[in-house]
Parts: sequence; structure tokens; C-alpha cells
Amino acid sequence: MSVAKPLPHDAARLHVTGQARYVDDIPTAAGALHLAFGCSKVAHGTLQSLDLAAVRAAPGVVDVLTAADLPFANDVSPSAHDEPLLATDSVHYVGQPLFCVIATSHLAARRAAGLGTAKIEPLPPIFDVETALAQNSRFEDGPRIYERGQANTALETAPIRLSGQMEIGGQEHFYLESQAALAVPGEDGDVLVHSSTQHPTEIQHKVAEALGVPMHAVRVETRRMGGGFGGKESQGNALAVACAIAAMRTGRPCKMRYDRDDDMVITGKRHDFRITYDVGFDATGVITALDVRHDTRCGWAQDLSLPVADRAMLHADNAYFIPNMRVESHRLKTNMQSATAFRGFGGPQGMLGMERIVDHVAGHLGLDPMAVRERNFYATGAAAPPQSTHYGQEVDDFILPGLIAQLKDSADYDARRAQVDAWNAEHDVLKKGIALTPVKFGISFTLTHLNQAGALVHVYQDGSIHLNHGGTEMGQGLFQKVAQVAADRFGVPMAAVKITATDTAKVPNTSATAASSGSDLNGMAVRIACDKIRNRMAAHLAELHQCNVAQIRFEDGYVITPAQSYTFAEAANLTYVGRVGLSATGFYKTPDIRWDRIKGEGRPFFYFAYGAAISEVVIDTLTGENRILRTDILHDAGASLNPALDKGQVEGGFVQGAGWLTMEELVWDDAGRLRTHAPSTYKIPAASDAPDIFNVALWDGENRADTIYKSKAVGEPPFMLGMSAFFALSHAVSACGPDYPDLQAPATPEEVLASIARAKGV
Repeated sequence: MSVAKPLPHDAARLHVTGQARYVDDIPTAAGALHLAFGCSKVAHGTLQSLDLAAVRAAPGVVDVLTAADLPFANDVSPSAHDEPLLATDSVHYVGQPLFCVIATSHLAARRAAGLGTAKIEPLPPIFDVETALAQNSRFEDGPRIYERGQANTALETAPIRLSGQMEIGGQEHFYLESQAALAVPGEDGDVLVHSSTQHPTEIQHKVAEALGVPMHAVRVETRRMGGGFGGKESQGNALAVACAIAAMRTGRPCKMRYDRDDDMVITGKRHDFRITYDVGFDATGVITALDVRHDTRCGWAQDLSLPVADRAMLHADNAYFIPNMRVESHRLKTNMQSATAFRGFGGPQGMLGMERIVDHVAGHLGLDPMAVRERNFYATGAAAPPQSTHYGQEVDDFILPGLIAQLKDSADYDARRAQVDAWNAEHDVLKKGIALTPVKFGISFTLTHLNQAGALVHVYQDGSIHLNHGGTEMGQGLFQKVAQVAADRFGVPMAAVKITATDTAKVPNTSATAASSGSDLNGMAVRIACDKIRNRMAAHLAELHQCNVAQIRFEDGYVITPAQSYTFAEAANLTYVGRVGLSATGFYKTPDIRWDRIKGEGRPFFYFAYGAAISEVVIDTLTGENRILRTDILHDAGASLNPALDKGQVEGGFVQGAGWLTMEELVWDDAGRLRTHAPSTYKIPAASDAPDIFNVALWDGENRADTIYKSKAVGEPPFMLGMSAFFALSHAVSACGPDYPDLQAPATPEEVLASIARAKGV
């Protein structure tokens, strides 16, 4: 059996030897051209004119494009057609592309792009939540509201009531490979686009729209990305469209890649949130009512902000049943980069808000936050009927109590909590903190029609297998997992399966590899395709040997009949000679999901993935400097398809989540310029920032839902485990004074110092 084995990443050897090929590594023909954008230096204004004479005269420049030069649609938006490739009559953020340089080298294009000048009449920009609300600058007419029960009435009668506010910062994706695209013109108006994208079909659609051709004239291929994290779900559209237009205009291959500074200045980030809450509870910490508000800065264009904000609302309960709950969300339009998809897609912001509320309640009552968490968990067990979320989905697979009990025991949580308290009583400068935080994350696209996938499988007469599907590989190991599925269905070794680049000419109408659904969707599509071929082979052999199809077995590289055993290659050749088709497509759509985002009602998720983490930290109360000393994680991957890859995803997800909440800080100045636009000014976690003691284990269980081999998604859920580091810092700060520390995110050293002052009542 090939599944459930801890096999290495399919390209691991290529990665470590530097042989893995990315878009910028693809050899191009002589005469290939390179592109770069000239960008706005003003956050908001009317574009009156462009002076591009110096750009056109610069060495190596072949052509310069403005919006007036574009042949058809000037739009690269994934949603609302509000995002022009090149600005027309107005500009909306510092970094918005105004013109595009086509030159003989990457360096020549970038140098020339810096020579253009734009005459822009400034308009008052909108940067902050208060200004956006005051000017009613938003992407929907009013707030979106999801609710259950009577939150306002229940708050009035609650024994204890608290209110608070939390700022949650955004996050830069910082994928290792920056955005990149290569377009190669073909005959008869066709174009081949190589793109570092999580969504090849969207690239195909936007390029076709920009060129004024049918989608069948555009072929998009993606072999791998050097990281994505959601940042390549829609942000690659601009590069692919620009390259395709330039290629068709010049008749030459055209390539574009952002340098790191360009990437950070031009592309969108994780949405930052302001969460305001009013919570009612009793003396034991049981929450009876909650009214929570999300103010979301979405940037200048809509992009994917509506579904991101929706998912934040859906995860505003995290793991807790709140009988009277109201969530109100404002999606605000501001003059900065258009915020976009990022690992968790709004879920982390919603969850963090809920965990902050629980932490505040526990701090007010002087209780261990874990005790308050457990008292508010969804009901579980045969004696307890399933409870429903505030949007009406039953939580019928709630495993957190058992999972957390196992984690607390293996990590010795109770004793370590007592040790931390004893340490803090004896030390004035260095304070420690410990926190256990749970995760309940819904799996599926909330836009229901995206929950579909296709696959194409060929078995050749020599027994080798060619596999293609609609998912994309960004380092997460999707290709290996899907290849394991194919190998298992045919009972062959992994070496027999060749998985090839994602290609819109092979599998059409694919969804983005996102929403943690890559393995769920594509694994099932591949299984369906493989089973079609396997059943044809079995039927042919059964006819040859006059036996029942059920008697044919595929295992250990052989196809076994009651009369004779064949190698898989022999069986494939026999089937081919018998004129039986050895190629098949597979199609899968997620069952049992329905969702009305306007009403806030339905079953948007096929199932929930769970996990929990315990983190222990230490802070220096004189400087705010802090360290994660130890983290213990127990995560639910169902019946894991590949435990090695899944553990890697858990480890990486935790570190990235902890980075978001403890060190990654985006800073814009008063003119709307992003000041943290390079590794020198934007700090992401390094190897030294991971806990010295880092224990990661997978929960021993399988998915109750009918997923591929009963596995569970493991892309996004582990990201939220990083919350444990943040709330461990909050615990450490709480030892500095009697007041609630009111820690904000990210908890940089400066913020830790400020929260220490708040805890002291200063």
C-alpha cells in the first residue's frame, strides 16, 4: 500500500541540489524580452499625464505600454473587474502599475521603469479604519451580519460583562520565489503561459480576456512554485497578462519577475483586522452572549476580500458553542495594496479574536484560560446531541476534548503551568508564560462551485503511468500525495507513476489550489480516473480467464487472476492488445455542502480539522525581547496520506503563524508608502526562531467524512496553532501587573513592553 507512508517530497532531491526548475529557470529562445512595471509614487490621485520619453530612450528598451495600448480588457481582478492592469484616470495606492516596459533584459527593464514621471493631482487618501468608516468607503453597501439567538438581550442579563478591542496586523507572504510569468507566442494567435500561480485556470481566463481570444487559445502550465501561501491565487494575474500582451505584440517570448522589493510593494498582504467585542459570561467562565465586530482593511480593490471576511466570520466561534452570538463585518476600501488570500483565508483572524475573548474572560476571573476554553467547548459524546455553529452547521465530529487530554498528558501541561507560576513569583526581569490553544477549521471553499476537481490518467502499454490533475505544487507535497493514491489504486511501486506539470490543456476548469482542499479534491479525482482504468483491465482479464471480475487483484506490482499472475506491465500490454482504453478522466465534486453567504446559513464545510498546541515562552521585561522555549503540538490529519509531509506542514504552519503574531510587522508611512518592503525591514521567522524543543505528533484517527482514504486537509489548519505562542506571551505579561495586559498583534518587543505597562496600570 502506497498511501499512509512517510515518503519524501517528490522533488526533494531536485530542491536540495538546485535542479528544480521554476518559471525564471525555463530556457527561452534567443530574443526573449523582459518586462517591468513603472509604478505610482502617490497613494491616491488623478492621473493627468505620463512622461515616458526617458523610458523609451533608455538602453535596451523595445517598447513601453500604457493603458491606451492594451488591446482589450484592462483588468486583472479575480472578482469585481475593478483592478486595471495599468492605471487609467486615477491611482489608488503607492505601487500601482502605471506603465509597462519591454526590454532586452530584466535589469534594463527595471532601470528604465524608474525613469518615467507621472503628473498626478493628489486626492485625500484613506489609510485607517476610522477614516474609511467616516467616509463610508467600503466594498459592500453595509455590514454583513451573521447571528444566532439574541446577543443583545443576553448581554443585558449576563452575570458579568466585558468589552475590549484588538488590533491584528497583516502579513507579507514572503514566498521564496517571487511572482513570475513567461509567455511564448504560438501560431494562429495561440499563446503558452508559464506562470507561478495557484490558479492556472484563472490565469487562462484573464489572459484570454486581455487578448480577446477564446480560452482554448491560451494554454497555462505550472510545474511548481517556490511557495504560495495564497499570495499566488490572484496576484500573478498582472504578470501573466502583461507578458501575454507583450508576446503577442512583439512576436517574441516575454518574461516578467518581480524583485523582492517590487513584489512587496505591488502585491497584496493578509488582511489586517480590528476586532471589537462585548461578551457576557458567568463566574465559571461560561460565555452566554457575544457581540463581535470585524473592521477589515481590504485595500484599493476588492480582490478576494468578501470571501476572506466571510470566513473570518465563520471562524469567529473557533471551538466554542456560544448560544447567543452576533458577528458584524465591515469590509473597508483603503488606499494601499489590495489585501488578498493568505493561508487560512480570514479564518486565523476570526479565531484569534475568539481566543482573545476567552483569554480576557479568564484574566478577569483569575482562571487558567484552558479551563475556560474547556467549559465552552462544543458538546461531544454519544450522550450529547451535536450542537450547531452560529451559521447553522452541526459540529458532529468534535474530537478536541480527547485530543487535548492526550496533548496535556504528553506535554505535562498542568505541572508546567505550576512551574511557570512558581518561576514568575521568584523572578522580576525574566517572566515566563504558557498557553494551550485549540483549532477547529472548516474545510471547503465557501464559494460552493469551486469544490470540484478533474484528473487525467494514462496507462501506457509498458505499464508506466502518466498522471495529471488540476492541483498545483507549491512545496506542500500535493503531487507526491496524489501519486501515492494512483500507485495504490493500481498496486504498483511509486516509480511507475509519473506526475506532470499542471496544464490547462489537459485538465480544464480547475479551481485554485487553496482552501486546504488540494489533496481532498484532486486525490479523489485521480482515484476515480484510476479506478475506471483498473476496472477495464480487470474486466478484460476476467474475460480472458473466464473468471469473476471481483477475483482480479492489483497488488505488489502484479495483477493476479485465479489462473495466472501478470506483472502490471504485462497486464497493461494485454489490455492494450485487447483494444481496451487505458486512458481516463476523473471528476469529483464535494458532496453535502450548501451555503448562503447573504443569510449566513448553511453547511459551508464538508468537515472540520482539529489541532492544539502548547507553547512556553520567556520575555525580558526590560526590553520586550522574547523567545519560544518549547512547543508541543498534536494535530488532526485524519488517516494521513503521508505522515512525513503532513508533519512538515504542521511544523511550517506553526512557525509561520507564530511569526505573524509575534514579529512580522507591516508599516506604512503617512504618505501610504510601505516601509517594510524587504528582508532588511520586514522580519520573518528564521530557523533560530523555532522552539528549541519542538514536539509534533499526528492524532491517531480517521476522518468521519468520506474523503480520500479518510485523510484530512493539513495545509491551513496548522497555521492557527501559532496562536499558542501569542497567548503564552500574554500569560507572561500578565505576571507583570494586576491589570489585563491587552496584548495586540503582532506582539513585537515594542508591543510587549507597552502591554507590560498596561498590565501595571501605567
